[in-house]
Amino acid sequence: MKKILLYTLGIALSYAVVKAQEKELPPEGGTPKGFTLPEKEVKTYDNGLRSVLIPWGSIPKANIQIVVKSGNIHENADEVWLVDLLGDLLKEGSTNRSSEQIADEIAGMGGDLSVAVSPHATYVSASVLYEFVPDAIAVMADILVNPLFPESEIERLVNDMKRNLSVAKTRPQAQASEKFYGMLYPDHPYGRVYPTEEILESFTIEKVKDFYDTNFGAKRTTVYVAGMYNSSKVQTAVESALGSWREGPEPDYPVAEAITGQGIEMIDRPDAPQSTLMMGLPVVDASHPDYIALDVTNSLLGGSFGSRITSNIREDKGYTYSPFSNINARFRTAIWYEQADVTTDFTGPSLREITKEIYQLQNEPPPKEELDGIKNYEAGVYVLQNSTPGGIISQLNYLELYDLPETYLTERVQNIYAVTPEQVSEMVKKYIRPEDMTIVLVGDTKKIDQQIKDYEKRLKEMEN
Repeated sequence: MKKILLYTLGIALSYAVVKAQEKELPPEGGTPKGFTLPEKEVKTYDNGLRSVLIPWGSIPKANIQIVVKSGNIHENADEVWLVDLLGDLLKEGSTNRSSEQIADEIAGMGGDLSVAVSPHATYVSASVLYEFVPDAIAVMADILVNPLFPESEIERLVNDMKRNLSVAKTRPQAQASEKFYGMLYPDHPYGRVYPTEEILESFTIEKVKDFYDTNFGAKRTTVYVAGMYNSSKVQTAVESALGSWREGPEPDYPVAEAITGQGIEMIDRPDAPQSTLMMGLPVVDASHPDYIALDVTNSLLGGSFGSRITSNIREDKGYTYSPFSNINARFRTAIWYEQADVTTDFTGPSLREITKEIYQLQNEPPPKEELDGIKNYEAGVYVLQNSTPGGIISQLNYLELYDLPETYLTERVQNIYAVTPEQVSEMVKKYIRPEDMTIVLVGDTKKIDQQIKDYEKRLKEMEN
């Protein structure tokens, strides 16, 4: 009886599969529309402060972000993570409000507040109900203009940073990133990923205040509001809270010049079952006319789940679980890199397969169907990024931080769809050159040393 039931079930499943195959495939998705910048009110105040107000959506909330164009890029070599400590201290309250009072006030507005630091900026962000937007701006500006900077919290926060540093430095991915960026940006803050414990221990409240006084002020600050709000009340709130803040310095990002072809560096992790690899080189940044085409090329080569490198060393070979490539675009500089955690015994073969895919794309333009799928993916992701108030703020802030024209956003979709198969090959030939890459490997050097020598020999053969 059991066999009869299984047999009957098998027939039913087979019939269902056949019927499903007979059905027409679903129609292709529509082409994503281009991005149109929403109407916005931009105002510059006497002290250099800017406000950008964007009415958006029908949900009775608004996103607020105060952006100060100062971050890790302004740290000296002995100050790595100093601005991160400054950001942590901003959360500790102002001279007018304790951290508990701030949390209670923002919660009463139906929202939350956060402080974050990036290489280029410090962000004070909140999302509140629309009627409380002016009140939220007052609280956010208070911690920025009147920071308490309590010396009593320095030891605790520095100890937290030391623990985070200790944990990070045990991870092979962090070790690879630190070495990789240090090799490509040896004389610039972009190359200083992690501090030493000695640097952290040297931090004092005086150093924090000196960094704040040197780098923070109205000329480097923009207030973004996107969502539902009362425009006149918001402008009055910005003027009242930040209109008389000291001007401070002009925006200024020291431009980095990345170094090409630093060779292969290995970091030993005895008995490691995997090798972490990073390989890459300097490419053009977002201000260059080739950048959009290069970005699409990266997505096809290694930057999406269905990319060629991922399909090769993950799906076909099983060397790794989560390889990816990326363009790390900064201010007037960028790095293309591929990163993967690969099985130790296949470290060399992984490098060879990655290199093979690069050279193949240099010599053979991708099929139109393959490129069309990547372009649909890139355009679709871009449109989704612009579908929320927070996304709109991020896009506009990106333009300002990297000094880009509005056409970078408004023409991005059409520029994505304009990329041709021949242009993809041209981008790889022009910018993604294996013979000029810096390679960092974290793994068991006894097991991978010969593999790397074999790869170097093979690279010369492939290059010719």
